[in-house]
Amino acid sequence: MPGCSVSISSSGSPCGRRSSAAPDTVAITRRSLLKSAAAGAAALWCDGAPRFATADDSPPVTGLPNGDLAPFDRLMTSFLKENHVPGASLAVARHGKLVYARGFGFADVERGEAVQPGALFRIASVSKPLTAVAVLQLVERGKLGLDDPVTSRMKVSRPAFADARFDPRWEQVTIRHCLQHTGGWDRAASFDPIGRPWQIARTLGIQPPVNPDQIVQYMLGCPLDFDPGQRFAYSNFGYVVLGRIIEAVSGLPYESQIMKEVLAPIGVSEARLGRALLEHRADKEVRYYDSRHRMGPALYPPRLGEEVPLPYGAENLEAFEAHGGWIASAPELVRFAGAFDDPDKSPLLKAESISRMCARPDGAAGTEAGGNPKDVYYGCGWMVRHVGSAGKVNLWHTGLIAGTEALLVRRWDGLDWAVLFNTADDSSGKSLAGLIDGRIHEAAGQVKVWPDTDQFPEFIKPRA
Repeated sequence: MPGCSVSISSSGSPCGRRSSAAPDTVAITRRSLLKSAAAGAAALWCDGAPRFATADDSPPVTGLPNGDLAPFDRLMTSFLKENHVPGASLAVARHGKLVYARGFGFADVERGEAVQPGALFRIASVSKPLTAVAVLQLVERGKLGLDDPVTSRMKVSRPAFADARFDPRWEQVTIRHCLQHTGGWDRAASFDPIGRPWQIARTLGIQPPVNPDQIVQYMLGCPLDFDPGQRFAYSNFGYVVLGRIIEAVSGLPYESQIMKEVLAPIGVSEARLGRALLEHRADKEVRYYDSRHRMGPALYPPRLGEEVPLPYGAENLEAFEAHGGWIASAPELVRFAGAFDDPDKSPLLKAESISRMCARPDGAAGTEAGGNPKDVYYGCGWMVRHVGSAGKVNLWHTGLIAGTEALLVRRWDGLDWAVLFNTADDSSGKSLAGLIDGRIHEAAGQVKVWPDTDQFPEFIKPRA
């Protein structure tokens, strides 16, 4: 499931349904690409494929080698070459120890910089599990109830723009609905507001970029697509709402609350919300390459209105926030996933809360048309698959936005892994996370001897 994949479109009325109008971002020619801010990278990025700078035409590899884990090395090097991926990172933990952390290919194609094992990547919708854990923590502490109406917990003013119509069904939307994507928003039936920054700005009479509060204010004037709780429909917007609730209830900015209560307890110190413009790239963060070379007007000063690559300012990245705005390293992500390996010893949630996180939703979101329980469903912040009859589950989440894909897996047997890419989609438009998912399971199955060493101390260091 693509997490934060967006379609930027224009529409006539403020809350108009899906339109066939031309998108705000368009594909560009090779000539115009060379004139863009991505011109330098284009010299080493030919026809959508990186030109590797090693003698054997293979991507560079960084991190500690281990012959027992060679199946992962073979998978990643071949995968990058087969799918024309500039750079990637893979981290694998087993029973709480980081046994594998390596970088592959280029963090910056233009400069020939190799991906390091601790490189930071945009993780797109893999941000959602972070948000969900923060919400469940507030529920544990008695500050929230899963069935509280979201309108009673937000501090966002009602919209006053022309044609704004408050849908009374908003009063029925609960925190649980937002966590499980059953809140009543269906981007396939109408639109995803994260892809409408220019429209929202015009409607509210403000300059872009629009922030999460303004996105929620806009949507309070638009109708829902279905009755809350009726069915599942993946909704980035529901997690934007949860971000506003985290701020209102905790009294802290969303990012600060996640850093304090979700990341600090597990020693993660470098993950943070990403920045949109290339010049604001964080230390250790990779560079992103849109496989379709799309351009659009920048939403962010000082480049407001300039034509820029889609990953660098033409998407409203800094408003993705609670649904898809984080950057992190692969080792940091597997540290987070491993926090739930032993529910009785989790540093983040009580066992009861982890059960809630993995619980099957009521109604159509959790059952088939005939009434049988679904084998795979969306819990609270994670996709869930039950394994066997002993209550074991696999948890995972994918993320996809222009220029990046991410996959985080917490497996029932104590294996956790994260794989991050600095592009999205292969040459045929297929998701990289989807293509590699089964192959990582296969590589793990080929390992005969697992090391007992732990690399976490190299990558997980408390924030100073």
